[in-house]
Amino acid sequence: MDRKRFGAFGLLLGTFACLLWQTKRTTATTATAVNVTVNSDAALPLIVNTWPFTKATEKAWDVLVNENGSAMDALEKGCNVCEERGCADSIGYGGHPDEEGETTLDAMVMDGDSHGAGGVASLRRVKHAISVARAVLERSKHTLLAGDQATEFAKEMGFSEESLSTNSSTNTWQQWKDVNRCQPNYRTNVIPDPSTSCGPYRPRNNGSPLVNQANRPQTGPENHDTIGMIIIDRGRSVVGGTTTNGLQFKIPGRVADSPIVGAGAYCLKDVGGAAATGDGDIMMRFLPSYQAVESMRLGKTPTDAAKDAVNRIIPYFPTFSGAVIAANTNGDHGASCYGMDSFTYSVYNPRSTGEATLVIVPCLTAPQITLQP
Repeated sequence: MDRKRFGAFGLLLGTFACLLWQTKRTTATTATAVNVTVNSDAALPLIVNTWPFTKATEKAWDVLVNENGSAMDALEKGCNVCEERGCADSIGYGGHPDEEGETTLDAMVMDGDSHGAGGVASLRRVKHAISVARAVLERSKHTLLAGDQATEFAKEMGFSEESLSTNSSTNTWQQWKDVNRCQPNYRTNVIPDPSTSCGPYRPRNNGSPLVNQANRPQTGPENHDTIGMIIIDRGRSVVGGTTTNGLQFKIPGRVADSPIVGAGAYCLKDVGGAAATGDGDIMMRFLPSYQAVESMRLGKTPTDAAKDAVNRIIPYFPTFSGAVIAANTNGDHGASCYGMDSFTYSVYNPRSTGEATLVIVPCLTAPQITLQP
């Protein structure tokens, strides 16, 4: 081989070696970048909701990802599933009746980017409460509407009015009233004795103004559930909401945590969202959803933030039952619970394999984290 050919061959060999080395280097860098991407972006979009209501989770995912809907669209349509199916008999149509045998609904939505919110309480004769809550957000300057006036607003916005009772819910109420003599109920310091009578009631003059909360009927999946849902889209926007018909055999007009911002659900831009379920009369006094999001803002993981929110309730009401779910804009999620053996919540993200995943969390038996002032 002459010198000229040798020089050309050497140049070609050197160039090939350099390209091979650069390719390997580039591949390694790309792999690292891909791994980083997988560790962060693969967790988004994210949908989490209370309880094993996976049909709602999967519907929300379908709207968000396959139909290219907004996070608020996904929240509404996902929760509509439970309002139509009556998840656990305590959400929407045919759900747990109140003292008078009527099913009434509470719901809310919140947009973390704008910090806007809309809610309805004691909504009567309208099936899709969370859709009406969204209308309050988007078609009024208010945050919460209640009772018959909320129903009138819904009708103005084009929602249909219909009975929310079914044969099943009516039979449940008749059994409670006629056979069980209205037991259990939520009356106290009244006459006739609410532990043996259905009323009508009037104040007991020598009654203590303080209620012994230890004597409250225990809440749980058998008499109360709420679907609370948090959605974080690919752009890290956060929305959240709830829908429920509240406690079985509640006093008519009762409103608890579900439609209240910071109690039922809460979202904050660039931080995340949280939602609560359980004994809403107790939990709403502590704004657990707000507390969980605030704890995430201050650096806690979603799991520790949820534990912190639940822990704040236990010393005051050691017999309460409830749970909090939380998710941050990195796609991390977690939950905490008390008064039950365990709590199950539903998750859908890009790591899901065609269906929602159930996460089972063992519940606290006593406060486990030292509370910060």
